[in-house]
Amino acid sequence: MKQFAELIRTLDSTNKTTLKVEALAHYFKTASDKDKVWTIAILSHRRPPRPVNTRLMREWASAFSKIPLWLFEESHHIVGDLAETIALVIPPSEESSEKSLNQFLQEIIELKSRSEEEKKEYLYENWFSLNYYERFVFTKLITGSFRIGVSQKLMTRALSKATEIDEDILAYKLMGNWDPATTTFTDLVLEEKPEDYLSKPYPFYLAYAIEDEPQNLGDVKEWAAEHKWDGIRSQVIIRNGELFVWSRGEELVTDKYPEFEKFINIIPDGTVIDGEILPFPKNEIGTFKDLQTRIGRKNITKKLLEKTPVILKAYDILEWKGEDIREKAYQKRREILEQLFAEVASEETPLHLSSTISFQTWDEVAKERERSREVKSEGLMLKRWDSPYLVGRKKGDWWKWKVDPLTIDAVLTYAMRGHGRRSNLFTDYTFGLWDDEKEELVTFAKAYSGLTDAEFRKVDAWIKKNTLERFGPVRSVTPHHVFEIAFEGIAESSRHKSGVATRFPRILRWRQDKKIEEANTLEDLKALIPK
Repeated sequence: MKQFAELIRTLDSTNKTTLKVEALAHYFKTASDKDKVWTIAILSHRRPPRPVNTRLMREWASAFSKIPLWLFEESHHIVGDLAETIALVIPPSEESSEKSLNQFLQEIIELKSRSEEEKKEYLYENWFSLNYYERFVFTKLITGSFRIGVSQKLMTRALSKATEIDEDILAYKLMGNWDPATTTFTDLVLEEKPEDYLSKPYPFYLAYAIEDEPQNLGDVKEWAAEHKWDGIRSQVIIRNGELFVWSRGEELVTDKYPEFEKFINIIPDGTVIDGEILPFPKNEIGTFKDLQTRIGRKNITKKLLEKTPVILKAYDILEWKGEDIREKAYQKRREILEQLFAEVASEETPLHLSSTISFQTWDEVAKERERSREVKSEGLMLKRWDSPYLVGRKKGDWWKWKVDPLTIDAVLTYAMRGHGRRSNLFTDYTFGLWDDEKEELVTFAKAYSGLTDAEFRKVDAWIKKNTLERFGPVRSVTPHHVFEIAFEGIAESSRHKSGVATRFPRILRWRQDKKIEEANTLEDLKALIPK
């Protein structure tokens, strides 16, 4: 644990990628194999389930540090991170544990089945026997929230440097359904075993948002366009007569989409399709809200399958007849995919083709983009015809050109402190729109990004002087400021007081030129819902 805590301290203390890579590479060269596997797991979001709920942790930390719970809660809101708050309020210790990271994580896994009293004793014992930074890391592992500014791609780069194994190969190896509690470093990283690749997907190729006018990409005839569908990016794999469905988040979700079992009998072995899982109620593309009824469900009932069936909208083909064809040009891969689709497509098969569109001018591309909401897409993907299928987010051959967001002018009604470097400022805002019938503001969205640091400080100072009521960490404020709120999607929702759910809301600008009477109404918002 000492070595892992020191690694986290180093990673947390710098924004320089080179220093982070150096620290990780050194760790992967010197740590024990078991600790290395757990570190890879933690940095690729494979943490063990949280064994203790955070309410109990707050109560126990408050009692152990002999401070009132209200003072602990206030400190938590100021610090912004529960693990850091606990590490700060627990009396300092000069002790240090000799247990390895692996030992701690095995204990944390076993802790989940223990009694509440046993959990409390375990936390007290370790909080007291660890120094400040080890205690912080230990508590982070308990809470299951371990974000330290290290992406999986950066971690893979460091692992490549330590092992001299190609970065793309490592990215492939680390995908899949492996368990850090039972997997060895040799099995995971060093050994080549063909059977390990039966269910494994390829690393996804991701696009950056277009940075300039599309005309600057060159000759339009060198590019293909297709709609960017709003569902769950996935890979569907058929190998050895078995089906595997992976989400972009590297989660195996085969059992969530039983409709795709039909692929086994019609799609040849050795096929991997990159596409989008989309809701398809009443034989037409639905909204992401429709898809949410399927996400997270443990049991997919017959009623749910009938109400919200899904399809796979195929973008690309990565493996064909057992051969990795990612190096082939996009145009060639599309020819193979279109040939496959022509052979297997039917009304009963949930495989649909995401059509590529060729254009003569960039103006024609722009007009097609304007149709996006009409066809229920987020915009366009632009792909160079001669591009291979690469690993991760790259610039050059693939670009996403999303439609402009929907916008509405809303009134700031509530505020809450931010997190991290903004934990001392009120930066998490709730906004309301006018209900003309009741002549009152009704909450419709929350947002915490979009202003400059200077603007956040200015709004924070105003909030502190214009608080009406306090509800724990939340303050209601005098309705006074109008903000333009942008969002990507909108749908009716019985779960929201406004009757509307917005997707990815964020602050576009502070409308200091508007009075609250000029803010939009709920009816204005509902008018944006696609018919």
